[in-house]
Amino acid sequence: MRDAETVLGIIQERGKQGLPLEDIYRQLFNSELYLRAYGNIYTNDGAMTPGTTSETVDGMSLAKIEKLIEDLRCERYRWTPVRRVYIPKTDGKTRPLGIPTWSDKLLQEVIRSILEAYYEPQFSPRSHGFRPGRGCHTALSNITTYWTGTKWFIEGDISKYFDTINHTVLLDILKENLKDNRFIRLIENLLKAGYLEDWKYYETLSGTPQGGIISPLLANIYLDKFDKYVEQMLIPEYTKGDDRHFSNKYEALRMKIVNWRKKGRTEEAQKLWVELQKMPSVNTNDPNYRRLRYVRYADDFLLGFIGTKAETEEIKRKIGEWLRNTLQLELSEAKTLITHAQTEAAHFLGYEVVAQQADDKHGQTGHRSINGKIGLRVPAEVVEKMCARYMSGGVAAPRNELILDDDFTIISQYQAQYRGIVNYYMLAYNVSWLHRLRWVMQTSLLRTLATKHKTTLVAMYKKYRATVETPYGPMRCLEMVVKREGGKKPLVTRFGGIPLRWQKKAVLKDISVDRIFSSDNRKELVKRLLADECELCGAKEKVEIHHIRKLADLKKYGQKEKPQWVQRMAARRRKTLAVCSKCHDSITFGKLTTAIKA
Repeated sequence: MRDAETVLGIIQERGKQGLPLEDIYRQLFNSELYLRAYGNIYTNDGAMTPGTTSETVDGMSLAKIEKLIEDLRCERYRWTPVRRVYIPKTDGKTRPLGIPTWSDKLLQEVIRSILEAYYEPQFSPRSHGFRPGRGCHTALSNITTYWTGTKWFIEGDISKYFDTINHTVLLDILKENLKDNRFIRLIENLLKAGYLEDWKYYETLSGTPQGGIISPLLANIYLDKFDKYVEQMLIPEYTKGDDRHFSNKYEALRMKIVNWRKKGRTEEAQKLWVELQKMPSVNTNDPNYRRLRYVRYADDFLLGFIGTKAETEEIKRKIGEWLRNTLQLELSEAKTLITHAQTEAAHFLGYEVVAQQADDKHGQTGHRSINGKIGLRVPAEVVEKMCARYMSGGVAAPRNELILDDDFTIISQYQAQYRGIVNYYMLAYNVSWLHRLRWVMQTSLLRTLATKHKTTLVAMYKKYRATVETPYGPMRCLEMVVKREGGKKPLVTRFGGIPLRWQKKAVLKDISVDRIFSSDNRKELVKRLLADECELCGAKEKVEIHHIRKLADLKKYGQKEKPQWVQRMAARRRKTLAVCSKCHDSITFGKLTTAIKA
């Protein structure tokens, strides 16, 4: 039996060469792929969340993999309807989310790894959503690097994309390269498995299972057709000319300045030079020069065009017609907008995208260095909305839901939220606007601590104030240090201390689609599963993996005496324990109470 990395490496090579993929279903009989999948997803937040059955990652074993493979071999595996829940969106609406059972999650991850290995080398470099080594920052970085001179933006948004993907169209796209009817049938059954809401069954006639591991990849495969249409049809049609022609008016004024300087009319020449700096050096309306650029993240896309507004509207119309006729998708009229780059801001991935204009900014060569370049901004309304989460009645307020946590945890939570926001908006040249958010969050944090300890905000500030060194010099912050015995390093957490400086190169380069396939990169948990040795009683038999959601769950067993299995997990700081079936049943039903003095 080939190891998982070898199998995926072979599939990837066929994808690079654009060759059809055959006999895929038989690859699902390879247990190595399931072990790899288990190592990839067991740490996911939803691994311990049950679907329509009580099955979760807890109790994972080789026997489960063997049964799943046997069901697939006999073609009797049936996808379980997902459990539908609704999660809130930033606009106050909700988004449906399907929660599959653990077995379905595991099989989806195996299928995802196969499809990703094959399709990833074929995807467009202009697609950045749900892909390895790519993300929001790589999409935004592409815009700022290559879109200089853009006159018009087309902000594209597909209406209810994940819910309206046509199953027939998707399966036809898969059939173009996947020459295995059993595999196609397995995916078709997944798409039509349905969902349970309030314990009532509903069919899924369209869309991909949101919340499913494979859903983002299937969505990318579907829209790759659109990427190819834009790249192979629209961009060539609306791209012409090697460069813009020089402006006759600019050139005439420049020669006048040169002549006046030769004649000693320096002051008059300088006044003309000021006027010259307000004029473009090229013909910005050159009819023989056009450029169309494109980038996509999931169902949001942005096009930048150098040309006329009439042509821009024509491009938008062609996109809408193609999506409707080919992929049976509709553009959202409310969100698909045409924006003038120099006077308005386009919105993409939470940023404002603008074409900058500054006649007084010159580079080392003396030329204007800003005009036409694309800049990214933090929207003012975004700062206000984020601040509002930590305010009440117009002032920073304590978060009472955190009062029962210890100080270390409270400070850590605030810092994690603040760091995530700052790191996301580091590409914005006005990232300094987040100083207001830092002040609001710090005040809210201090009031939370003050409420917890029934003291004043000033007292908590004096207790935790500190200074941290940064690449830009020392910065004030809040810091808490927890000393530990046994020569262990103290635990340190802080709030703040993150310089709000514009990072033009805050994005790492896109990782190559080439993977390093090696048989030695198994996750440590998988090795423990294969060892077949109970980590509690030492029995040499097939083990099951006991999982907990988080290490904090172990605190409920008290501080003085704990069951042996709790001691083991706490000492190793692991959320997993490989145990025999007997020990696992004892843990599950609370019978394993043997304690060791802490």
